[in-house]
Amino acid sequence: MEKPSLIQERSFEFALEIIRLYKELVKQNEFVLSKQILRSGTSIGAKVEEATAGQSKKDFIMKMSIASKEARETRYWIRLLSVSDFIKKDYSRLLKEIEEIIKILTAIVKTSQKNLKANS
Repeated sequence: MEKPSLIQERSFEFALEIIRLYKELVKQNEFVLSKQILRSGTSIGAKVEEATAGQSKKDFIMKMSIASKEARETRYWIRLLSVSDFIKKDYSRLLKEIEEIIKILTAIVKTSQKNLKANS
């Protein structure tokens, strides 16, 4: 088995953090936002994994683009939880990590698109 890439590793670890957050939110009887953030936050890594098995470079780019969109949605939910003070918690570490994941995914998509055009 080959070693996971940086984005595979980070998105997987982030998903674990999101699962922990979900459990915390549910304990405090928050069921709507918790499901939203669980879905989008764990989907990032799933799309990254799908992309690594892409059938073509275009498929890879599409899956990584979807992972990027899921990351941006997750950032929205974390920001909403943070600013609303609905559930009191320090969300700064999660916000910092999702920003890093978004930067990595954006770089992967842009580089892949540029390489695709150069090879066409």
